This record gives sequence, structure tokens and C-alpha cells, in this order.
Amino acid sequence: MQDWPLRVMRLVDHAEREHGNQEIVGATGEEIVRTTWGQVARDGRRMAQGLERMGLKPGDRIATLAMNSIRHLTSWYGAIGMGGVLHTINPRLFDEQLAYIGNHAEDRVLLYDKAFKPIVERLKPEWKTIEQYICFEEDFDSWVASEDGDYRWVEGDERDPCGLCYTSGTTGNPKGVLYEHRSTMLHTYAEVSPDCFDLSAQAVVLPIVPMFHANAWGIPWAAPMTGCKLVLSSDYRPAQMCNLFHEEKVSHSAGVPTVWLGMIEHIEKTGEDLGALKTVTIGGSAAPRAMIEWFRGKGIKVGHAWGMTELSPIGTVGSPPARWEEMSDEEQLDYCCKQGRSLFGVELKIVDDDGNELPRDGVASGRLLTRGYWVVKRYFKAEEDAVDEDCWFDTGDVAAIHPDGTLQITDRSKDVIKSGGEWISSIELENAAVGCPGVLEAAAIGIAHPKWDERPLLVCVRDEGSNVCADEVRDFLVAHVAKWWLPDAVEFVDELPHSATGKLSKKTLREQFKDYRFADAVQMVGRD
Repeated sequence: MQDWPLRVMRLVDHAEREHGNQEIVGATGEEIVRTTWGQVARDGRRMAQGLERMGLKPGDRIATLAMNSIRHLTSWYGAIGMGGVLHTINPRLFDEQLAYIGNHAEDRVLLYDKAFKPIVERLKPEWKTIEQYICFEEDFDSWVASEDGDYRWVEGDERDPCGLCYTSGTTGNPKGVLYEHRSTMLHTYAEVSPDCFDLSAQAVVLPIVPMFHANAWGIPWAAPMTGCKLVLSSDYRPAQMCNLFHEEKVSHSAGVPTVWLGMIEHIEKTGEDLGALKTVTIGGSAAPRAMIEWFRGKGIKVGHAWGMTELSPIGTVGSPPARWEEMSDEEQLDYCCKQGRSLFGVELKIVDDDGNELPRDGVASGRLLTRGYWVVKRYFKAEEDAVDEDCWFDTGDVAAIHPDGTLQITDRSKDVIKSGGEWISSIELENAAVGCPGVLEAAAIGIAHPKWDERPLLVCVRDEGSNVCADEVRDFLVAHVAKWWLPDAVEFVDELPHSATGKLSKKTLREQFKDYRFADAVQMVGRD
């Protein structure tokens, strides 16, 4: 058989050759720009020429500081096409982190959105290796147009690096995950399958996940593999998204729960709908049961996913199992609330604190370990591997695995609440609370307790116009969680802190409530 290296630029070649006239849409505010896979491929070649003219060589890191746009997509293909390593930088990080990762990656070129020019100007003195700065809105088009596009993508080994993405660095400095052509290609094959994102040439995909966040969940590679229509927007306001869903006939979308919470609130308030949308993938953190139930009520399929930057990022997706049609609505909803089964290419197991493997009985809960074709082995520039001798990577999640292989994330190891020697899942408590009428968002953290070590504090954001009180939240929870899980207190805030990737920032919340004592609040429940 022929032996062709698994290089990601073949995806772009395929889209150009077989789906060259398929539309790609870029939305920035009120402006709508339209192009095609053929034009993006041609512009990518011109950009690759321009990078070589600057003196860049294969293996050099080319950084982007940008939201989702056609220019940003083109820059992915141009950077990797000349053999470079695409480094997507998260503009929501702190300046200290941005300075660190730019220097640690040794980026040579930075392409950025005009909106982030203040960040660039502040950090130019800090970035020691960046030689060229290219503003997408001011410089990119003329720079690319100056080349003729008579260019062939750089070839090489399929294990060459193609992308670099840093974790959000909740503890210590961010860590770089260096993706390879081979690992990215295998991840893409899995992602387009019916049991994952279920993509085809007929799909219209609008990712509500930034391209700087874990490869935009792989969509910029899955899209050219299938030749689907891709809709990119830098504006995630619900009204803008709803308009795009209608105007572009979007069939598939993906985003974190926080984004969908805002969308649901907007739709309930305005009476708008989501047009032709038929499939949503929800990941980044666990989706509340009420959210999944809302989408199902609209006839929209929910793929509840789990993954992380270190997994490129997809690990599991909640696709319907073999006996789906035999399950009741309640059983289907129960299934959708879990994180689904692993894709071929990813293996999972749970272990106790001594490293002993725990049973897949849906009851035992332990540290979640994974290994596979697109799982990190060693962080960029690290001196030691991030895995054990059998290549198992500790995800930092606490989970249970059910007999049918379904994964259920119960918490992050650092977020689990340890009360009286037992674990309380902050995720399950939060998701139950969001189902309470009048509660928009909720977060649970452990507060020191003289008798039980820790007890849960539930911090909630009310729906607009809601007057829901602590007693009402507690009364609602009684029917949904164990009695000893009930929070000792409920506090209401205007908004909850979120991390740079849109997840609830428990670290910030714990700092905010570090001096909180239950004696200072109304004691809501004790443990029997």
C-alpha cells in the first residue's frame, strides 16, 4: 500500500480540490465576509511564501492573538503549511502569563487582531524573541496579496510538530502541549464520525469556541476534511449568534455551558429560536441537566463531551448507545448528562490514591487516567514525561466509569468537597441547583468546618427579575441530591468568576470567600 505521511495540510488540499466553492463565512460585528475553501487555501499559500521571505524555517513558532475570523483561519494554514508550528495565544490570560508563554515558545512572528493592539503594545518590551508583528486588519491582506501563491506545502515526517497550545495555568506557569501532524490527523478522523461531531459536506458549523482554545475543539481541521460550510464569528453575544444561526442555516454548533446559558436566557426572553440547528456539542465543563433537557425539548441533539488541551482536545462524547430507542425519555436524559464513551484512540481508567485500578461499576469514583493516539506524553520543553511508565496521563479529574463504558466526571480533584471522609461532587451540586427556577448559574466550593473538615457553600446568580431565596434553593435540592450534600449556606452574587477558557474559576471563588465562615451565615443544614 502507498505510504503517505499523515500531514494536516492534505486536509486543506482536499477541501480546495473537492469542495473549493463551499462557502466560509466570517462575521465581525455587523460585517459579514464570504469566501471559499479554494480562496482560503490560495491565501494560505501566499502567507506561507511571505513567512519564508521573512526568513522563517520549518519548526519555527508562529503565534496568533486573535478571535475567530477568516484571516485567523488562513493564518493557521499558512503557518503550518510552510512547516511552522502554530501557537495560538489566549488573549484572556494575564499579562504575566502572556509574556511567559511568548518567551517560552520562542515565537518569531505574532499575528493579531486590532482589538488586541493594546495588549501587544504593552508586551512588546517583554517578548524577547518576536521579530515581526502583523495586524490582521491593517497589514495582513496587503502582505498576503504581495505573493503570487505559486507554492507547495512543506513536506516532512508525520511526527513533526504542527501546533502549540498552552494550558490556562491555574497552578504555576502555563504548560505547552505540542501537537503533531499525525496526532492531529488521527484526532480529526475520529472527530468527524457520527458518534462524535457527526460532520459531513451537508453540515453548516458555527463553533462558539475560540480558535485559541484547544484547537477550537479541532473544528478548523474537521471542517476541511468534510468540506462543510464553516461560519466564524468574533462576537458571541446571544442576539448575534441567533441571527447567524438563522441567516446561515447553521446545523451544528459547539460551546461551553456558560455560552449556552446566555443563549437560553436570551431565547426565553425574546421568543427567538435557533433556526435549523440540530446538533450541539457541549464541553469544557459539565452541562447542567436542565440545559440538556431544554435542548432536547427543542428537538436538538446534545453531544455532551469531555476533553482537555492535553487530549487535542476530544476524549469522550455522549453519542446515543446501541439500545437508545429502547430507553425511556428519562433514561436518555440520564445518559446525556454523563460525558459519554471514549472514542477509538483514547483509553480511560480510574484509580484510587494508591494507583489501584477501580471497577467500572458506575459507583466507584477515582482519579481519571487516559492514554491514546492524541494524548500528551511530555509538555513542551519539559525535562520529564507527564505520563507513567505505561503512558497513562493523570487528567486531574475525578470520575466514575459505568459498566457500558460511559464516563461520568464527578469533579476536578482540586474542587471536590471532602466532608466527613466522604466526597461531595461540586459539579453535581451545581448542576442540580441550576435546575431550580430563578437560578441562572451556580458554583459550589468547600468551606472549612470544625467537625466535617469541609462543607459546601453554594454561590448563585439569579435570573433577571428573579427573587429566588436561599430556602427555595435548598427546598429544590432536597429532591435532587443526598441530604448530607445540601449546602450549609447559599449566597447570591451578581456574577460568578470565569477562567480564560470560560469555565467557572473555583480558584478565584475560593479566594473571594477565603474568610467565609458558616457561623457568619444562617446554618441551612447539618449532616445527620
